[in-house]
Amino acid sequence: MSNLPASLSSPDVADVSRPDEIGRILEAALLTSQEPLPISELRKLFDEDLGAEVLRRLLEELRQQWQGRGVELVKVAGGWRFQARAEMQIFLDRLNPQKPPRYSHAVLETLAIVAYRQPVTRGDIEEIRGVSVSGSILKALESRGWISAVGHRDVPGRPILYATTATFLNDLNLRALQELPPLEELGTLLKSGENLGSMELLPPP
Repeated sequence: MSNLPASLSSPDVADVSRPDEIGRILEAALLTSQEPLPISELRKLFDEDLGAEVLRRLLEELRQQWQGRGVELVKVAGGWRFQARAEMQIFLDRLNPQKPPRYSHAVLETLAIVAYRQPVTRGDIEEIRGVSVSGSILKALESRGWISAVGHRDVPGRPILYATTATFLNDLNLRALQELPPLEELGTLLKSGENLGSMELLPPP
């Protein structure tokens, strides 16, 4: 039998019966995650079955605790995440200077049509734009994770249906499609590169 004190013979075990300890665990998981974490994933942190409503309440409390700091806790389509506040970006850019992404008019139009008319086929996009759509545009938007194929329309030829993804909403700090800004504001947001990080330039149409 070991003669070491309990504090040395075994690692510290978090007391998950205490709300403040649960908050610490949530904070650690979210600060170290590269992606937003949904409630379903956060529940896996705990042996005992913590209810979704309990976690939501504790996440809201954690969000309040981070008010006024340079980093904030936000909820987006993919779940919860910590991110730098918008007003901090000008300073962070000094550490990693980047040119804002540039998007061709054709790319912005295509993305907007998918976002506001989804699900749509390539033919739908061409009909709305009045011009043909280069396959490179759709492939580029798919490679960014902003749109994906979600099925086929039940008509001759069974054309692919496209819709936006959770990644698209996450990159715009949105929780759901219902939060999409007016169409003209979406174009401005994308052109400015706000909240989009170090996106590579999309190829020309």
